[in-house]
Amino acid sequence: LRADYTFLNERLAKHYGIPNVYGSRFRRVELAPDSRRGGLLRQGSVLAVTSYATRTSPVIRGVWVLSNIVGAPPPPPLPNVPALDGNVPANLPVRERMAAHRASPVCASCHRTIDPVGFALENFDAVGRWRDNEGDSGSIDVSGTLPGAGDIKGVSGLEDALLQRPELFTATLTEKLMTFALGRGVEYYDAPAVRKILREAQPGGYRFSSLILGIVNSAPFQMRRSS
Repeated sequence: LRADYTFLNERLAKHYGIPNVYGSRFRRVELAPDSRRGGLLRQGSVLAVTSYATRTSPVIRGVWVLSNIVGAPPPPPLPNVPALDGNVPANLPVRERMAAHRASPVCASCHRTIDPVGFALENFDAVGRWRDNEGDSGSIDVSGTLPGAGDIKGVSGLEDALLQRPELFTATLTEKLMTFALGRGVEYYDAPAVRKILREAQPGGYRFSSLILGIVNSAPFQMRRSS
């Protein structure tokens, strides 16, 4: 979540604004202490896939973080929920356009949880480039909230809040790794195995290798059956 390095080739380095990287080969690049890159939430691929072609989407980004990092996916949208009102001026900041959308009682209940998480990533545009302003609207307001953590500000604040409870992200990651390893979804009866993996990985700081070894040694993996 807060790596001080990333993997770049020349083309991606130019996109990120990182100098002195040449050639098409990807290599590990150490980042400066004041770099705006590093970690999952600052990765261009994640930021682009959670945006529309022409603008960012705090909703998609918020859902992605809650589902894939926190492990608390919001409920699916209700049927026949309208899209953003086409009468709302397109030159308004995304936050103000979303406020008009949340004015609908049908939409407000879910968006109160989702949108504030996505707003924290608004310094990144639709293809993951850093920006301080959104068009002519002035500085971007990146304040938000994360369920269970309170107020956050910007991507750094979101990372701080997530790192206060590393077991949430680690549990989510473990379940996704187990899904891949088992070839099926994680069920309620797998919960003891997941908790055991987390307990054993915690003293070492939840190293990725500890999660892999925990899964390989777990009962669900050891006793899985091929179809």
